Amino acid sequence: MKRKPLPAKSKFSAFIELTKPRITLLILISTALGYYLAESAMINYLNFFYTILGTAILSGGAGTINHCIERDLDMLMDRTKSRPIPTGLISIKTAFNFGLSQSIIGFAILWVFVNQLTATLGLATILLYLFVYTPLKKITWLNTTIGAIPGAMPALGGWAASANELSPNAWILFAILFLWQHPHFYAIAIMCKDDYERAGFKMLPVIEKENHRTNRQIIWHAFLLIPVSLYFVVTGALGIFYFWGALLLGIVYLISSIPLLKESSIKNAKLLLRTSVAYLPLLLIIILIDLNYY
Repeated sequence: MKRKPLPAKSKFSAFIELTKPRITLLILISTALGYYLAESAMINYLNFFYTILGTAILSGGAGTINHCIERDLDMLMDRTKSRPIPTGLISIKTAFNFGLSQSIIGFAILWVFVNQLTATLGLATILLYLFVYTPLKKITWLNTTIGAIPGAMPALGGWAASANELSPNAWILFAILFLWQHPHFYAIAIMCKDDYERAGFKMLPVIEKENHRTNRQIIWHAFLLIPVSLYFVVTGALGIFYFWGALLLGIVYLISSIPLLKESSIKNAKLLLRTSVAYLPLLLIIILIDLNYY
């Protein structure tokens, strides 16, 4: 039986929702981090514009196709059953064509106006996201760790867009984003545990009665994030302002995860989630200040 769309939802807003704008925003922040940190002599603002534009469109395409792949599962979960495809507001054919068009256009922009390395990394990212991470959610709890690989790759894309190569510092940034994602997505998994269980997703909070292993994963990755993020100072890529700023951010991120050890509640998971969402834009601001004023 086809679900009726929400009365307040327009076609335009439904197409925007298909692109997963919140995830796209985080991806663009990651891309900007890579771009500004790359070892290029001067920022080419036109090149940066095409990098952000192509990445945004490519990300929107991946998000839209993901909606298509998981449409049946979305109908089982309270938080996703009102999405455009389950409600019938947008047909699967229209959504797929929209997603494929975005993917092709985004890839073409990166290939033609930025460089081939950036475009290749973008394509690899969406292929890993759609055809490795997405099916693994039904198979193993390690999907979170495996999904963190394409989740961290936009930073490499930004780096490649600026420098047309991937230096060791690029992989430090990749490691930062890889580690950052674990507390972020485990917090979401705790909050959405019942939904994930109905959909058959093998998230770690779903497959264990208590969240002891989940909490250990959160603490461990939040702790490792601190020394890894500070390695930019060791390589000389960033200076003293970044050191203290990244250290403070890392400590706050770690502290926000500790309440889950006492009580694995939705309230404490929300605290961690809010902190994780603030982490990336604040890190970008710290990097910009360090590069321009220190």
